[in-house]
Amino acid sequence: MAKVADRYLTVNPWVIEEKGFHKKRSLASESIFSVGNEYMGVRGYFEEGYCGDTMLGSYFNGVFERFPQPRQFFRGISVDDHAMVNAVDWLHTRIVLDGERLDCAQSTIRGFSRRLDLRTGVLTREFVWTTAKGRNVRVSFRRFTNMLVPEMGWQLISFCPLDFSGTVRLELGLDFDTEYRGKHLWECAKKHNSAMSCAIIGRLPLSGHMVFSSMRIMTDAPLRTTTAKTGPKYVGRSFSLRLQEGKTATVRRMAINTTDRSGTTAPAAFWKKSMRRARSFASATYAQSLAEHVSYWARVWHDFDITIQGDKLNQQGIRFCIFQLHQTYHGVDASLNVAAKGLTGEVYDGKAWWDTETYCLPFFLFNNQKAARNLIEFRHRTLKEAVDYAPYVDGARGARYPMCTIDGTETCGTWYHGALEIHVSAAVAYGVWHYVTMSGDTDFLYSKGIEILLQVCRYHATRGEWSQSTGEYGFWKVMGPDEFHMQENNNAYTNVMAKKMFEYTLSVIDQMARTAPAKLARARRKVGLKPSEPRAWRTMARKMRTNFDKKRQLYEQHDGFFDLPHIDCDKIPPSDFPLYRHWPYLKIFRYDMIKQPDVLLLMLFFSNDYSRRAKKANFEYYEPRCIHESSLSPAIHSILAAELGKHALAYKYFQHATRIDLDDYNRNACEGLHITSAAAAWMNIVQGFGGMRTDASVLSFTPSIPRKWRSFTFRITYRDSILTVRVDKKKALFVVAAGPPITVRVFGTRYRVGKTPVEVAMPAARVA
Repeated sequence: MAKVADRYLTVNPWVIEEKGFHKKRSLASESIFSVGNEYMGVRGYFEEGYCGDTMLGSYFNGVFERFPQPRQFFRGISVDDHAMVNAVDWLHTRIVLDGERLDCAQSTIRGFSRRLDLRTGVLTREFVWTTAKGRNVRVSFRRFTNMLVPEMGWQLISFCPLDFSGTVRLELGLDFDTEYRGKHLWECAKKHNSAMSCAIIGRLPLSGHMVFSSMRIMTDAPLRTTTAKTGPKYVGRSFSLRLQEGKTATVRRMAINTTDRSGTTAPAAFWKKSMRRARSFASATYAQSLAEHVSYWARVWHDFDITIQGDKLNQQGIRFCIFQLHQTYHGVDASLNVAAKGLTGEVYDGKAWWDTETYCLPFFLFNNQKAARNLIEFRHRTLKEAVDYAPYVDGARGARYPMCTIDGTETCGTWYHGALEIHVSAAVAYGVWHYVTMSGDTDFLYSKGIEILLQVCRYHATRGEWSQSTGEYGFWKVMGPDEFHMQENNNAYTNVMAKKMFEYTLSVIDQMARTAPAKLARARRKVGLKPSEPRAWRTMARKMRTNFDKKRQLYEQHDGFFDLPHIDCDKIPPSDFPLYRHWPYLKIFRYDMIKQPDVLLLMLFFSNDYSRRAKKANFEYYEPRCIHESSLSPAIHSILAAELGKHALAYKYFQHATRIDLDDYNRNACEGLHITSAAAAWMNIVQGFGGMRTDASVLSFTPSIPRKWRSFTFRITYRDSILTVRVDKKKALFVVAAGPPITVRVFGTRYRVGKTPVEVAMPAARVA
């Protein structure tokens, strides 16, 4: 792997800190220092204004604008696009001292520090500003988005003059004149502006989505006068703050932001409701809100923390991943999903992908089962859109889930992804299987999950074809998870996933026929299932083409893959990354180089189906051919390398996975964080070094430990129990911290684990 770290942040297990302002990395820093709470998020931009490279980003989950595309001559290409657009800048600030406006791109500053405390979820930035007249003032900014009150955000600005007394002029406002890819989209018809508070409503013209933003200003000492500032899309207050040498003066702003995503609510009704909500926080204080917020994060770290003894670099990395993933989603709203970049940037436009079921779901499944269920509920809520999409894109029936979406409709503008990556539907069904198997939630399976499964199977049965030469069933003209090959025939991952989901659905039908026949009959009626359909699925599963060579124990990724020209990935210069920016796509498509794991995903998802020999053969064939252009790639390789005892390689890929944004391995952190790969980094610890597998009748563990580590510890929730696992170089310890005892398999032996710790000796081969 030719990619190298670009490290400039200090290493601290609990804090992300930039010491000294790195102007050339400003956009990446804005992504890394993002804060959010699932409802809303803001990039780590400088609220006082910055004339250098910046992407002021303020986003609200699920709020998007429509962008109708030109009518396509060819059928099957997405005709509508949605994008999460930059919304109100509720942190808008302007600061003037000695007639000079503060701008870190031009002002003279020293002692710059920007710190994101993962324990508290508070972003702090401070420096000393020297004006052109030689006066020095220490300036400090703090912000957080309240995890308990999702509409609430706080900003604190402090000034401490070091060698003078005087006056600083501030303007605090709410600005909807924000930009999304060169467009100013928001319409603002209603505003309020009074002595210490402001409010404004913005509406997107095509989607009808609305955002209401209000603010209340608080200072240590009463202000004599404030001046109203109003524009077409802006409201604010301007005022002066008296500074005394050596004393700190502080301004606090509380913002209350609400959204309406119905597209049909009248602005006047939304305004009235939102003003009522804002006024309900009239007595809220910064100290009180901060205490609640910090207490929330303390509970998160008590429940979710992973500790690594002996590796501060990756201890910081995995905590950053957990922090940003939890900021993005924790299951408050079942109508939302996990966007690939979360609320940290505009690449991928706030859309969710198949990463949700394959990478994000395990994190929530073993930490927050309510959130896990909500992610699957999202797919049931959008089942109608998937069924409507199948005949348009494929001439098929059943549920063709979109490649990327915000509200359930396909919005992938790149036709060869949107039209060819049919494996998304199987991933959704896999998510149902994984959730139900691990949670035991048959209520969901029998009421909603079964509908998803039946429609996904119907899709695979009407999208696939029969080979003229072999009589096998398969899928022609597709693209697998490896997006460096298009219009493949019989992608192994796609075919095997369809086969497995046929088999699982048939087993659920048999199970429901025995235990819940009335619910099965209801589901059959609802989807219009014919008796002949399940019989056909059984035949298709049995005759599925898998491209598996039993003699070599090796999958061919797709028909003809073994005949493609070879390229040595290690000889590609680092300056060529990311390849999609530097190479023509037709050059990328023609080699046996792969973007991310394809076949290898099967070895993880269905580990129990494959021998060690098969895993080794496939890993050793495909790993050297993988360029890891996807941030999802390193973790999967690390997990399988750990299983195969390739300890050095496992650790190398793990470090890439946990620090892909902190060290900007892909040189694209500027675009936003890789949120779904943060979930993959969690998998890397639990399923990689923890060796946990979830596809057998009981949880199994085959832990290993890197040479550098003294120990590592993680917790998982399984059914009604919380299991703590601690691994060092001599033993693996398992104990149920809460709930009833559970049965696990460790190194092939069954153990009943309860409140009394179970210790298992670590084999020498599992210690690096």
